[in-house]
Amino acid sequence: MDILATALPALNEAFALILQPQQIMFLVLGVLLGLSVGVFPGLGGIAGLSLVLPFVYGMDPVAGLALMVGLVAVIPTSDTFASVLMGIPGSSASQATVLDGFPLAKRGEAARALAAAFTSSLFGGLFGATVLTFFILMARPLVLAFGLPEMLMITILGLSMVAILAGRLPLKGLASAGLGLMVGTIGAADAGGSPRMSSYDMPYLYDGLKLVIVGLGIFAIPEIIALLRQDRSIAKNAELGAGWMTGIRDWWANIFLSIRCSTIGVIVGVIPGLGGSVVDWIAYGHAVQTSRDKSKFGSGEIRGVIGPESSNNAKEGGGLVPTLIFGIPGSGSMAVFIGGMALLGYDAGPQLISNDLNITYTIVWSLALANVVGAGLCILLSGGIARLTTIRFTLLAPFLFMLISFAAFQSRQSLGDLVALFAVGLVGIFLRRFDWSRPAFLIGFVLSGQAENYSFQAYQTASFQFRRSMEQGLEYIFSPIVIVLIIVTLVSVVLGIRQAKAIMPEGAVDTGTKRAPLIFLIAVTAYFVVSLIDAAMISQMTDKIFPVFISSVSIVACVLLLIRMMRQPETDAVFADREAAGEDSDAAHGLWGTLAWFAGLLVMASVFGFIIALTIFLITFLRIRAGLSWLKTALFCAAGVGFMMSMAAILNRDFPPGLLQAYVELPWPLK
Repeated sequence: MDILATALPALNEAFALILQPQQIMFLVLGVLLGLSVGVFPGLGGIAGLSLVLPFVYGMDPVAGLALMVGLVAVIPTSDTFASVLMGIPGSSASQATVLDGFPLAKRGEAARALAAAFTSSLFGGLFGATVLTFFILMARPLVLAFGLPEMLMITILGLSMVAILAGRLPLKGLASAGLGLMVGTIGAADAGGSPRMSSYDMPYLYDGLKLVIVGLGIFAIPEIIALLRQDRSIAKNAELGAGWMTGIRDWWANIFLSIRCSTIGVIVGVIPGLGGSVVDWIAYGHAVQTSRDKSKFGSGEIRGVIGPESSNNAKEGGGLVPTLIFGIPGSGSMAVFIGGMALLGYDAGPQLISNDLNITYTIVWSLALANVVGAGLCILLSGGIARLTTIRFTLLAPFLFMLISFAAFQSRQSLGDLVALFAVGLVGIFLRRFDWSRPAFLIGFVLSGQAENYSFQAYQTASFQFRRSMEQGLEYIFSPIVIVLIIVTLVSVVLGIRQAKAIMPEGAVDTGTKRAPLIFLIAVTAYFVVSLIDAAMISQMTDKIFPVFISSVSIVACVLLLIRMMRQPETDAVFADREAAGEDSDAAHGLWGTLAWFAGLLVMASVFGFIIALTIFLITFLRIRAGLSWLKTALFCAAGVGFMMSMAAILNRDFPPGLLQAYVELPWPLK
């Protein structure tokens, strides 16, 4: 009763503040900005919030909060456009949506997939805000109960989703996850700073690879190349199929799945450092495990859209718990959000709950209202935007290459970003071709740093506890929460391995000859061997244990796959090869010739600078590959270059420079 007596007056004050016309206007403005930023892959909440921070200073505090909350709330909704329509993860929160959303779009049901996703996002956002309203005063003990062992087990639970997404061969899934984990270890170790698979002479690799580059390289480039080779629209029959009302009905038919996944989103969102990187995979895994017919997942199952989309918006509500109560950002965007709050005169932490509970609830319910406005706009626009899937893809591809190159460059503002994007994209193309699980790779990469840090820190603390007494050490490691998470993880792995054969995360793939899959397996094994040797040479034990262990396990998985290849005929699933049969083998254009267009853009950007290279690329591509007239080529080129210049000016972003700029003084935007 004391809690209600404290909360109800604060809620009344919050609603009185939110429902003022000025605050609603700024909230809608934030939603519109979030929609504009979220539809472009790779930008996300950090870029959007960074855009508005200069304007927040000096604003009315409630209006400034409404602007920021409106922006950050709608990005997990709007990034669904890229995931469904183009097979490009809009952000880390929409990676799992690609698996079934994009096949639905290719089947001509883009509007249905988008509507189901937006309705799920709306429900998840409202669910998260509702739970947070009643939970925020009681959340402190729960958040404090999650120590290092608990955080490590949540990370391992996320990794256990690999068992579900491994497909027909669990060994391939394990090797893919191992490859992602090892790519995630590239650079300086967090514990001791030892360089791994890099050196001080290679500062780019010393800082590691960024998620935006890996996400775009593993998913975006392979799909763009594959579709460009077909020379047709994304939807084969150029039909939109079922509309947004059908998508809403799909959500209602699976409302209990939406409720469960929203609950997962809130719980994971409460834990700092996890958030969107893992919650959508856990929700997707849950959707697969609780479905009777698992064979449709990966080829256009609507439940594979509803699950992760329900969780990633609910996660925003959960993410506000550590952000507001402890001042601990649950994600990168929440870190920028805390900075914006400071500009408005509010310090996130216990004092905010104690002294400004009405402001706390203003933030919470601004989040809920922003979800309603954002999801409503997206649902209304989904039918029109889904028509992008009916446009000949050859006309879309050059602009997608333009966008992902620009987005990748923003991760570190280095030409190395473009080289890394192409290299990771090449890996993604081979993973897709030979049916190695790309979701498993991405899960491994995303959770690599967390798995290593939490395991090292938990080991250090546990060693200290065991030195004090055996009982105290065991009590620290096997807390009730850890035991529950161990049970859930074991059940997830056992069920995942049993069910994986019925699941094809990226559709059915025919088998080919032995040679190409064998060469790729040998190349992956060689990488693991080199990684193992590199890690073994590190002098600091704290920096070598994790990569040595992961590379060793991965080598074992690769050797077992190699033995299977030697024993089985070419018809075995281990020899899956998209170039042997199916769409890729029948494509109108070759793989390497198509990839050369993208490589040409990146090479020209490194020589002449991005804008000059983009102009040459668009004119050449649209005229030669797309076969447009000179007039249309000029109009399309001007539109693309003008759009990029406007985006860079609005977001205050730079373009990739070239060698030319080192010798010739050029005006913006050529420099």
